[in-house]
Order: sequence, then C-alpha cells, then structure tokens
Amino acid sequence: MLKPSAQGKVRNIYDLGDRLLFEATDRISAFDYILPSLIPAKGQVLTQLSLFWFKLLKDVPNHLISTDPTDLPAEFAADKAALAGRFMIVKKLKMLPVECIVRGYLAGSALKEYQRSGSVCGIELVAGLENSAKLPQPIYTPSTKAEIGEHDENINYQRSVELLGADYASQVRDLTLKIYQTAADYAADKGIIIADTKFEFGLDEEGKVVLADEVLTPDSSRFWPAQQYQVGLSQPSFDKQYVRDWLDANWDRQGQPPVLPDAVITETTNKYKQVYRMLTGEELPY
Repeated sequence: MLKPSAQGKVRNIYDLGDRLLFEATDRISAFDYILPSLIPAKGQVLTQLSLFWFKLLKDVPNHLISTDPTDLPAEFAADKAALAGRFMIVKKLKMLPVECIVRGYLAGSALKEYQRSGSVCGIELVAGLENSAKLPQPIYTPSTKAEIGEHDENINYQRSVELLGADYASQVRDLTLKIYQTAADYAADKGIIIADTKFEFGLDEEGKVVLADEVLTPDSSRFWPAQQYQVGLSQPSFDKQYVRDWLDANWDRQGQPPVLPDAVITETTNKYKQVYRMLTGEELPY
C-alpha cells in the first residue's frame, strides 16, 4: 500500500491531485487515543453505512465522487483487494474547523455537564432530566477539532460564529439538525434510537457547504436498541461505547491504552455489523 498523504484516527487519506482517496481502516479510537487493536470489518461498516446515508440524504450535497474500483488510480492496482468496500474517492474541500454535534438524548459528556450546571454547551435545559432522557427537542452542541492525542473542546454557538462566521455557522447548525431529524425518524422505524451524532462539513470551490467524511456510523453516533431503552440507565449500544466501557473498567487512563481481549474485539465487530444490518436490511458483504 502506498504511504498516505495524511492520517486521521481511523482514516488514511491519499492526495490524488484534484481529488482525495479516503481509506477507512479497522483502527479504533477511544478517549482521543488510537487503540493498539484492530476491529475486523470496521472500515467496511463505516464506509458502506456512510454510502447508505449519502443515498438516503440525497438532497444534502456531499463530497462523494466514486467507490468504483475501476476508478482507482493505477498506483493502487495492487491494493484493490485490501481497499475493497472501505474506500471513497471524494472532492477536495476546505474543511470547517468545527465538529457539528447534535444530541437528541442526554448521555456522555452532555450528561456530565448537565449534572454539573444544568446546561449543555451554554444551552439551558429543563431541570430533573435523568441519564439517557430524551430531550424536549434536539440541541446543537458544536466542538472544536483536536489534533490526534488531544481533546476536542465543547463550545457554545457564539464561539462557532466566531470560528466560522455567522452565515456558515447558521448553515451548518441548521443542516446538522435537519439531517439528524431525518436520520432519527428513519432509524426509529428500524428499532434504533440515534441518541447523538456528529457531522463534518467543508466548502467547495464555490464556497457552498458540503457534507463530508463519515456519516451516521457507529464511530460517530450513539445507536441504542429501542426495545431495551430505559430512562435513568446507561443504554446498551451498537457503537464503540462497548469498547469505552471495557476501557473504563480495565484502564486507569495512564500511559498507552491496553490491547483489547479477543472477545471484546469479536463482540465489537458483531455490534457494528448488526447496526448495519438493522439500518440497511442487508448483510455486510465483507
């Protein structure tokens, strides 16, 4: 495989000149660390589920150009098997320096902040909400984008205006809430609660906002089985919360994270494949 032009926590990015090639690897991150273990088929789940959502959200401009192996440049000829199902050729964009997070339920860092202050990212919430409670309406809670090994920082909407400008800040906020509602309604019919999720947007050559990167995957979202949902408790999930929970119980956050046991790796793969199957109605063909 060629050396990537850039690497994220999960993705390898190759510069093709006027386009980019995104490879979703089987790496997994948690607590802003890249774990030493790989999760088999994870890259294919992230890619194929993103493609599913891009198709469902066809009214929202996105960065996808092709996933056809015949469109791979000649220098990737020897890598077609390794890239199968896990690559996208995408437009080059000027990425906006904000992660666009939307929350429909109270969990994770939002729950901790609410318990401390009664608000989330400067948004005052009603009193008395419990763990995993459904919010009166979805809220937009952006964050900064941290470098690998550093922590994202939750910010309020006004700070996003300072970073993006008023026009782009309002555009990505409104798009984030619109996409979430469409996806949440769809997922509810499939027995899945999308508790929260995050999106990334960039600008094309004309300055138009374009949806980029992965979309509504188990890496970027909390997916809960609707039949097991109980307010006041932490929920079982189809996302990497399972890995976070194991790390919480087995790692003191000192030094590098430990290798995951084989059973945790297998169960994580199974969870990723299960949510793909529930949302798409199909088995992952990889």
